[in-house]
Amino acid sequence: MAQSRGQFSSKIGFLLAAAGSAVGLGNIWGFPTQAASNGGAAFLVVYLILAFLLAYPALMAELTIGRYSKANVVTALANLNPRAPFSQLGWLVGFAAVAVAVIILSFYALVAGWMLAEFFAPLAAKLANQEASQWFKTSHFQRDALMCAGMSTLTILIIARGVENGIEAWSTRLMPLLFLILIGLIGYVLMQPGASDGLKAYLIPDIGRLLDPSLILSAMGQAFFSLSLGVGTMLIYGSYLRDTDNLPRMGASVTLLDTGFAFTAGLLIIPAIYVAQAQGVAVYSDSGELIAGPGLIFQVLPALFAHMGGAGDWMAIAFFALMSIAALTSAISLLEVPVSICVERWQLSRTKAAWLSGGVIFSLSVLIIWQFDALFSLAITASTVYGQPLLGVTLCLFAGWVLSRKKLLSELAKGHPEIESSLFWKIWPTYVRFVCPALIILTFVQSLR
Repeated sequence: MAQSRGQFSSKIGFLLAAAGSAVGLGNIWGFPTQAASNGGAAFLVVYLILAFLLAYPALMAELTIGRYSKANVVTALANLNPRAPFSQLGWLVGFAAVAVAVIILSFYALVAGWMLAEFFAPLAAKLANQEASQWFKTSHFQRDALMCAGMSTLTILIIARGVENGIEAWSTRLMPLLFLILIGLIGYVLMQPGASDGLKAYLIPDIGRLLDPSLILSAMGQAFFSLSLGVGTMLIYGSYLRDTDNLPRMGASVTLLDTGFAFTAGLLIIPAIYVAQAQGVAVYSDSGELIAGPGLIFQVLPALFAHMGGAGDWMAIAFFALMSIAALTSAISLLEVPVSICVERWQLSRTKAAWLSGGVIFSLSVLIIWQFDALFSLAITASTVYGQPLLGVTLCLFAGWVLSRKKLLSELAKGHPEIESSLFWKIWPTYVRFVCPALIILTFVQSLR
């Protein structure tokens, strides 16, 4: 069954694919902008703590359920326990995870299209086509829909090729390229005036903000979003792992890669904000708040690139190539969630499943473009701030309570025969049953006060 579904051919293939899912716009755009608007280093500290206290245990729950079941998220959760209440609840939670993945990809594809447009704008200018450059720079329905269609098509074509030839092959190509571009950009930005002030803001925390409930909630949502948790992507990637792979080690490696990329992206974006300020670019809004979110990426940084003269166009090309690659690697994993349902439950070919799922999600993206003010922020908040952490709690409970302890141990022991005597086994099953769900729920309660 594992062979007919597809399988990662190597550990590095899985790690790069999982890192590609995790290391997307959530890390290179979302994390630095969240950090910039939530206390800089204070947000970084809380994010790193929650990534390992909450996100890693939840990631292990998904990977373990995935490899145990060798199935899509709905089938996996429904089959963990055949008794009616558990089976029906698994079916419901599985489809909720698919719905959240679809919502995320519907706005994510739009943002990815923006990145692609910003990549083409300076490229067209370099080719002396100012009219085309201006068309790419200006947000309007036709441009946004066309660029979104372009990114959606790329994602569909990769997913249609399967696990090894599509997901794994392209992740192993794109992730090293993404890292090289990121390091090159950091090296350039850190040599500019004002960068040292950005490093101080990023690396020296304001202790008084560490217990800010809104900061903690944002950091938790960011940790779950950047690791692609709660929507079944890691569960499905886990289902493509070989039985000989060591799951705790794989999970730790993915978490370290993800948080490492997020931290590294912050070394680019936050110093760049201060470099822009040093060059006279407005980085604060009229209300006195630091410009973050889309305003940072599409106003502050392009203005910074414009102040750099001839080198600015090449910086813009490299930066938005980086952002486009990051968006694509995450979009691949999100599209795999509904595609796996179509292939395994409805017996569609992978190609038909990819085009059907991608087409439906693209139509939702167009709806968001059309009703942007009403739907864009709503989709982000509902899916990433609330949907993913709550589904993460549920998946922890499934791993800790629905899947028996004996089966859990048996699954983990496949790639780690000494697991029963390890510190991981002494802590994680109890932690994922009680502590992790309680901490996530407590964070929500505190944030609502």
